[in-house]
Amino acid sequence: MKVAIMQPYFFPYIGYWQLIRAVDKYVVYDDVSYIKGGWINRNNILLNGKRHLITLPLDNPSSFRNINEIYITSNKRVREKLLRTIESAYKKAPFFDVIYPMIADLILNAMTISELNFNSILKICDYLGIATEIILSSYLNKDNSLKGQAKVIHISKILGANTYINAIGGKKLYSFKAFKEVGLDLQFLEMGDICYKQYDNEFVQGLSVIDALMFNDKGKIHDFLKIRKISGGGRRKRILTYHIFFNLNFCTERIAV
Repeated sequence: MKVAIMQPYFFPYIGYWQLIRAVDKYVVYDDVSYIKGGWINRNNILLNGKRHLITLPLDNPSSFRNINEIYITSNKRVREKLLRTIESAYKKAPFFDVIYPMIADLILNAMTISELNFNSILKICDYLGIATEIILSSYLNKDNSLKGQAKVIHISKILGANTYINAIGGKKLYSFKAFKEVGLDLQFLEMGDICYKQYDNEFVQGLSVIDALMFNDKGKIHDFLKIRKISGGGRRKRILTYHIFFNLNFCTERIAV
């Protein structure tokens, strides 16, 4: 049984959803310290053909509190201003009428940033038909005195995992030996090259999943979720490379088979 654990980010990039799809149980790490300047309440979208940072204001955020204790601003006008920016960016996108109401409902109705980000995972997984079990870390009966790698191993064992998969960016944080000693196979997921048509501009990569959802149907998103490689313990999934031409964009996409 495969498990992954990640903090609840604000409409994260497509690689986050690849990780969710790759495991049986996905733990949303909501009871760890909030870090200012991270991606808990901000992300990049496409605006006027360029990368644009959007931020959802929070009420007195503090690194001395956990993510699930941080409230979103209660000022409705501020939330609506953010939504107007998203609307302006994507109102001509092919799937705007489907995706924008979902995003607006999440942003307008959540009280805490953890609630918003957790519910966004549930809604987008439901929309895409991803059946992975989503679990809030704060709901688990666990030893909260543990930190870092030890706590990740602890949670994985509680859930009955035999494999733990992490995003490739966290590779330096974990020891293959430590996981192997407790019967866990440690693996890492790395997103491949993903490219799609964004209006008529050159492709801007690394944006929020909002961007991918606005420009692509469910079938295409499912193709994107396969464009990754998982490595670890001496094993690596084979990669098939192919090319797609979108107007002025030439994209090399990798699909794991």
